[in-house]
Amino acid sequence: MCNFRFPAVLTLFLGFALTQPVFGQSPSRIDGSAIWQVTPQFLTTAPEACAKKTGDSNGDCLVAEMAKAGAPPAAVSFTRALNKQSHGDFGAMAGFQSVGPVDFAFISYPLRANTNYGLALVNGSPSIVNVEDLNLLDKKGMEQSSQFQDLKVQFPKIGLWPGDRDGKIWPDSQPGPTGGKQFTLNYPLRNGCHACEHGGDAIFTWNFDAHGKFLGTTFVGMTPPPLKQN
Repeated sequence: MCNFRFPAVLTLFLGFALTQPVFGQSPSRIDGSAIWQVTPQFLTTAPEACAKKTGDSNGDCLVAEMAKAGAPPAAVSFTRALNKQSHGDFGAMAGFQSVGPVDFAFISYPLRANTNYGLALVNGSPSIVNVEDLNLLDKKGMEQSSQFQDLKVQFPKIGLWPGDRDGKIWPDSQPGPTGGKQFTLNYPLRNGCHACEHGGDAIFTWNFDAHGKFLGTTFVGMTPPPLKQN
């Protein structure tokens, strides 16, 4: 019997190729191991340390400080990925709930002046969908609605603001029309600034197919403005 032997260079190449991730392969699944509760000590020392550094963005520096503060590798990896999406708005996973095929992750933004909690829909495609990204909302559908047009008469500067999440109440979900899932979320409408008059909430669904692919958002309605106190 003839024994065929690969040339040494080809053998080395094949061994290297088999150990590399396949192009387009899904990243590691996000789960509760990425939770990290930001400590008071971190909030005292990390921003101060990053203020003294040059070269890295502040977000990248804070991610590095997480690792030094003892955050688990999964938490550091999640915050690094989130940091790229949010252009340096530092956030850490504070809660996780598996619902499949898309899961929920509450995000703590400890350095913000307002809206210190956000929400991300994870493990679909893309792997992180930040529901506080207002650019992903069906604003056109909202602005063309009679509800919104009527509201503008009362509040001329009315506009959408990130959700007032509390880090405890998970969004409602229901079956989607394509066999996937829809997640219903409210967004406050304010008359020009965060502290300005509250004009009620706009309601949107976040739509995913059966495989977890993000299909976009749909405006579904509004809640009325709160009654004014006499």
